[in-house]
Amino acid sequence: MVYSNDIFYSANDFFRSVFSRKVYKISIDAGCTCPNRDGSKGWGGCIYCSSSGSGDFSQNKDLSVSEQIENAKKLVSGKISSPAYLAYFQNYTNTYGDIKVLYEKFKEASVCPDVVGVVIATRPDCMSDEVVSAIKKLSESTFVMIEFGFQTSREKSVWYINRCYENKELDDAVKRLKISCPDIHVVCHVIFGLPSETAEDMLSSVRYVLNAGADGIKISLLHVLKDTALAVDYEKGLFRCMEKDEYFRILGYVLEHIPEDIVIHRVTGDGSKRILIAPLWTGDKKKVLNSMMKYFRDNSIQQGRLCSNKMY
Repeated sequence: MVYSNDIFYSANDFFRSVFSRKVYKISIDAGCTCPNRDGSKGWGGCIYCSSSGSGDFSQNKDLSVSEQIENAKKLVSGKISSPAYLAYFQNYTNTYGDIKVLYEKFKEASVCPDVVGVVIATRPDCMSDEVVSAIKKLSESTFVMIEFGFQTSREKSVWYINRCYENKELDDAVKRLKISCPDIHVVCHVIFGLPSETAEDMLSSVRYVLNAGADGIKISLLHVLKDTALAVDYEKGLFRCMEKDEYFRILGYVLEHIPEDIVIHRVTGDGSKRILIAPLWTGDKKKVLNSMMKYFRDNSIQQGRLCSNKMY
């Protein structure tokens, strides 16, 4: 496989293969919450999650979906010669609520001008049969991508971050999605740098989501954000954040174990600077990516180099 960046199969490569052009994701707020915020499964949300539910770049939820999309398009219109957008329902859990109401929002987004697909961020424990049926129906008229927040397979870390669901929920959700909608593109989030996790723990988490059937993966470095439970532990000195070279080294090691047909949707994140406590070196995403790619090339990192087959 030939990668546009010569190192890994990026989201840009994948979307160009699907849509024959570059696409932009625009973040939409469906007005949802999470089962580990409202007491259904827990309180306070995941330990690292900001008050916006990881949707710091989303539009105003009081606007209609169509209005949010039009506002978001204006922010990036100057960068685009051939407009193509993915409506990204990003913050909180976007299948947690009245699925009939949520389906109408997904559908509204899908028919907006220049929108070529819908991305739904959610949790695997919020994928009832009714939700799967709604996603199948939506996928019959547009491209659909499901993003599951998984973060880690290490049981001690699962408890620590207050994820409030067991690993097996992911296996079940992906299996039922793939049976019902085999063309759905499933992506899983994994966080590197959780307290006390080793490189092998991080690799194990990646292996877990791939064995569950994920088509793509988002890898993020742990960020400490203001007004989170994680920030309290950080300020107490209970853990440290990864340094840049350390993150590059572990990320490169893991990439070489990921099969070349798996889409790498993210290799770094850029939390909102107004609430970022640490690590501050992540603040300039473009600079970080340039440094990362140089590190990979200097050290001959190549996705899939150490992987003999797709399953582990």
